Amino acid sequence: MRIEPDTVAGSGTADAFATIRGAILAAADRLTAVSTWLHANPEISFQEYKAHDKLTAFLEAEGFAVERRYTGLETAWKASFTRGSGGPTFGLNSEYDALPGVGHACGHNLICVAGIAALIGMRAAMIAHDIAGTVVLLGTPAEEAGDGKVRLLERGAYNGIDACMMAHPAGESGKGVDGLVRPCLAVRSIGVEFFGKPAHAANAPYQGVNALDAANIAYMSISSMRQQLRAGEMVHGIITHGGDAPNVIPKYTAMEYYCRCGDADRLDKLIAKIVPSFHAAALATGCEVKLDISGLCADLRHAAPLADEYASVMAAEFGQHIDVDLTEAGRRMGSTDFGNVTYAMPACHPHFVITDLPPKVHTAEFAAIAATPPAHEQTYRVASGMAAVGVRFLTDEAFAARTKKAWRESMDEVGSLVDVAKWGANLVHLQ
Repeated sequence: MRIEPDTVAGSGTADAFATIRGAILAAADRLTAVSTWLHANPEISFQEYKAHDKLTAFLEAEGFAVERRYTGLETAWKASFTRGSGGPTFGLNSEYDALPGVGHACGHNLICVAGIAALIGMRAAMIAHDIAGTVVLLGTPAEEAGDGKVRLLERGAYNGIDACMMAHPAGESGKGVDGLVRPCLAVRSIGVEFFGKPAHAANAPYQGVNALDAANIAYMSISSMRQQLRAGEMVHGIITHGGDAPNVIPKYTAMEYYCRCGDADRLDKLIAKIVPSFHAAALATGCEVKLDISGLCADLRHAAPLADEYASVMAAEFGQHIDVDLTEAGRRMGSTDFGNVTYAMPACHPHFVITDLPPKVHTAEFAAIAATPPAHEQTYRVASGMAAVGVRFLTDEAFAARTKKAWRESMDEVGSLVDVAKWGANLVHLQ
């Protein structure tokens, strides 16, 4: 973990931290009730209508300025607080979509209330200590499927925010580790459809054009290619529709693939290597093929000063060890639409451990743990840490300047890839 010489644990936030922590603990029962409600009422991506209404009503009751259906997205929202005139704007994020079949197995109920708790803590500190600036909490739908933050970036939802944070729960991550700040992978999905011609599989198979053969050839071609992929490049896919009946030559099949690697430029090259397999399979079987290549979920590039300050606060105030490793060696294998946010502004996305048991995210076991009192207690510690980082960003001009400088230097490494608002979340249709 890198700690810069003038980044002392909790510096710039010591006077305000007690206020932050007190406000969050005072709201803890109300926040836990919201989290428990979300957990019991899971809604999948872009279907979070009940959550949208519940959360916006809660935030209005808490006294925040709230914009419903923010930027025209039906389940997005914005809550904010401003004190004084001028000053920076610090952003927070709340996710609240669930997974099909396993509900809040990614702990988005905790992500949601972590963002709200940090907002409450920052407001309290800004009032008590006369801190000028603005804190914005964005309600961001559809992280699991739909790239909600990418769509919000396209629509200008993050405009005017100077730096941004959110936090995500995790399973056991190593002995003595209470949280992680690590890079994640860039990802794009490829939807594949093969169109053939049906025929009776026994009476006249020669009259058919077999779309399932095309899918199988493409699958085997890509599986064979894996030996030649570089370290850190990943391709994984499934057949989502394989036909309708065993005695009918399939006229239609569908597949879905995810392609991942460490940065956007390499990802484009990986996709260019994969796509010919689909066309070759269509050619070999006489089928037609249609590809839908999604917009980019970029790799996660943390702003180092934000990561280091968060780790310092968590160590100083809670005695917790946050493992910060922003190198390629520290990269985690998942992906998130928050990656695009880290290309648009200085940002940080810590993970926090809520169990020392083996269950990982996206399992029924993890969903159960995300509803427990210990998981909520850790969530409010993490929210306190994020709020402390936000307060330091608002009050310490040197820290804010160093954060922006580190982010600009990180963006210089990737050059023209930084215009994430134009990467797009809409599907690109290729024949």
